[in-house]
Amino acid sequence: MTRKSKSSGRQPTLLVDSEVVRRIRQHARSCNKTEVCGVLIGQDREGVVEVEASITGLNAEEAGAHVTFTQDTWEHIYKVKDKEFPDHRIVGWYHSHPGFGVFLSDHDTFIHRNFFSSPGQVAWVFDPHSDEEGCFGWVAGRIERLSQIAVVDLRGGEQADESGKPEPSFSSKEDPKKPKQLGEARASSEGSNDSSLQRLVFNFFSYLSVFLLGLLLAWYVFPRVIVMQIPVDPQTGQPLSGSAVDSNAGGPDDHGPTDQTTENPKGSGANGRASETNGNGAKGENAQPK
Repeated sequence: MTRKSKSSGRQPTLLVDSEVVRRIRQHARSCNKTEVCGVLIGQDREGVVEVEASITGLNAEEAGAHVTFTQDTWEHIYKVKDKEFPDHRIVGWYHSHPGFGVFLSDHDTFIHRNFFSSPGQVAWVFDPHSDEEGCFGWVAGRIERLSQIAVVDLRGGEQADESGKPEPSFSSKEDPKKPKQLGEARASSEGSNDSSLQRLVFNFFSYLSVFLLGLLLAWYVFPRVIVMQIPVDPQTGQPLSGSAVDSNAGGPDDHGPTDQTTENPKGSGANGRASETNGNGAKGENAQPK
């Protein structure tokens, strides 16, 4: 495509069909991470660019920061244009900038200068993340952002009774089904609530059973400490007669030579002297009182 002279020093006026804008936004939002592209179809008439349709750029090299029209992309574009828009021309192109605003990068400027160099060709940019959009065109040999943009409805002017579409209505056979469907919805909602309550009760008793079983196992497995209260004489500190400890186990006062020694200190001393006399032999005999 040869580059034509751009002698006009004022911005062209851009008229874009609202349906074209909707299609561009829909295409860009279908790929929120990579750029997409397409061409604009319409007419260029003495400083007024009219965009009436668009063609999606299939098989383009799409990336996160740039997009490139391939040979397959151009073949698809011209095939659709010759079939559906034979009396129109390509008046520009569009592409998306997912998440980084509306501008023309160096790569975008290269595409516009080499493939859309006619004075009546524009570049539409849309950011699907922020919904920001704008258009760039040729002004005195430079590429500038256009300020005179109008989104129009090309179907405007139609009378309301010429649409040929009847009012949406329901037949009498379908009306009785509405209460039935509503009742079925309520029944299903009540059934779901009952099932939820049953699950809640089942879970509660399940956890309670597991808790009780754990207590029972702990009762048999772990040792238990039994504390007995035994009456004690406050003066002597000994258990009172008739208690379980006094009847079952003999105390130190009842049995054993140690207790007898404690109660009979004099006897113990006599025994000690006797042992000392016996152990000394003759000395013991001399120790007898005269």
